[in-house]
Amino acid sequence: MAKTKELSKHTRDKIVHLHKVGKGYGEIAKQLGEKRSTVGAIIRKWKKLNMTVNLPRTGAPCKISPRGVSMILRKVRNQPRTTRGELVNDLKRAGTTVSKVTVGNTLRRHGLKSCMARKVPLLKPAHVKARLKFANDHLDDPEESWEKVMWSDETKMERFGHNSTKRVWRKKNDEYHPKNTIPTVKHGGGSIMLWGCFSAHGTGRLHCIKERMTGAMYCEILGNNLLPSVRALKMGRGWVFQHDNDPKHTARITKEWLCKKHIKVLAWPSQSP
Repeated sequence: MAKTKELSKHTRDKIVHLHKVGKGYGEIAKQLGEKRSTVGAIIRKWKKLNMTVNLPRTGAPCKISPRGVSMILRKVRNQPRTTRGELVNDLKRAGTTVSKVTVGNTLRRHGLKSCMARKVPLLKPAHVKARLKFANDHLDDPEESWEKVMWSDETKMERFGHNSTKRVWRKKNDEYHPKNTIPTVKHGGGSIMLWGCFSAHGTGRLHCIKERMTGAMYCEILGNNLLPSVRALKMGRGWVFQHDNDPKHTARITKEWLCKKHIKVLAWPSQSP
């Protein structure tokens, strides 16, 4: 992969001289100990420009050869989480020594930029199948039906610091390609937990969960926040409640409470955002 040394002007002129006296590319290459392709390139250049010396360049020559560029592009396509340092080491093992800045500039010239990897739920084949079925079942639902849905969820807010991030090399609009994302799983602990709801009519109440939530506590949250939010947003009759498949949401006490209050629940696939 290392670049070859350029031929001297004397050797180039000798190649042209031998060509003028009628020798072929192969014969010249054998006599001077050069590659046939090199001999052919020099003769073609002489025929086109009537000269053998290199023309002045418009800028600094690229430190990474085309083969090296292809190698690092292939590496980041197959493994987007590859760091610039790892690419520098790969090139060094192949005979090319460059800096991280040079590697980054090369990737950007080919439409790639370093971005934070998006976090998405860890999906199993069954999850994918269920989500696709949900989408197909509601594909033709009118817009008005979604205006009747009261959406809800719990979320964890970080009070101190921030979650660690990973960067990937990707092109525009490729942020949700599986190779460019980081699978996540739900787990408890830490920070502030909030419950909230909203609909097409506006946002509902926000509740801070200060203790470990149980099915009974969840029912209390719904009674104190969900129903008042529905009334405040004037959703009227026929509204539908949405929540995910968290164990507290699917507990028997929760199902009985929803049934007692005559609240219709939107069927929701597992691990759906």
